[in-house]
Amino acid sequence: MGIQGAALATLLAWCVGAFWILYLLAVQRKLMLPRLLSFTELKASSSEILRIGLPAAGANMLTPIAGGVMTAVVAAYGPAAVAAWGVGNRLESIASILVLALSMTLPPFISQNVGANKIDRVKRAYSLTLKFVLFWQFTVFVIMWVLSTWIGAAFAKEPEVSALIQLFLMIVPLGYGMQGIIILTNSSLNAMHRPMSALALSVIRLFVFLVPISVAASYLYGLKGLFWGTVIANIAMACVSVVVFQRAITQFDASDVHNEHK
Repeated sequence: MGIQGAALATLLAWCVGAFWILYLLAVQRKLMLPRLLSFTELKASSSEILRIGLPAAGANMLTPIAGGVMTAVVAAYGPAAVAAWGVGNRLESIASILVLALSMTLPPFISQNVGANKIDRVKRAYSLTLKFVLFWQFTVFVIMWVLSTWIGAAFAKEPEVSALIQLFLMIVPLGYGMQGIIILTNSSLNAMHRPMSALALSVIRLFVFLVPISVAASYLYGLKGLFWGTVIANIAMACVSVVVFQRAITQFDASDVHNEHK
């Protein structure tokens, strides 16, 4: 069936996954009640969910926009560059799968401990997670660097595309650890009920650091410069993210001290 078959398989996979999750939540875990909410309940629940959900959704919508701009810049270097960029981005999703898993498991821990006023545990968890991500993603970078020639040949028969994939894998994954810090900080801020801070970080990351630095580096040093630009942007944004988180958690600390002296 070709492309149609791939589209149908994707639809079926999403449907099966959705029904399986609903089964786990409603039947096994008993976390969903089979009843309709009253208008008052719906309004109260929706307002709380949307207060965090809308900024988070907005942040997710910005990523494809920035990705489109980056692809347009890469397209100036020809079809081979676009193909290599596409392969690299697909591999990035696989290389960052542990970070994405942590971004779903860390927020409940942070939210629970913030609610219990155990800020020290939040600090330790955040610090430990970041250290682990840096170590893990650096290991991923080393593996991808060592296997870059083989991976390039496996994904492309054309020598030019294969060489550009290899170049991508020898540069861009160096910033995956810093990118992991950004992702985990955003999810942590959402868990701390700071969705606008997380949205602001996403805007800054994409349109203050990533796109401008990568475009400027591309103009000065070509496609290789663009690759290095993504690394530099991730490093700069990771530093900003840590500072923002530290300020947010310090405010919680200050409020705890104030409450204790009341």
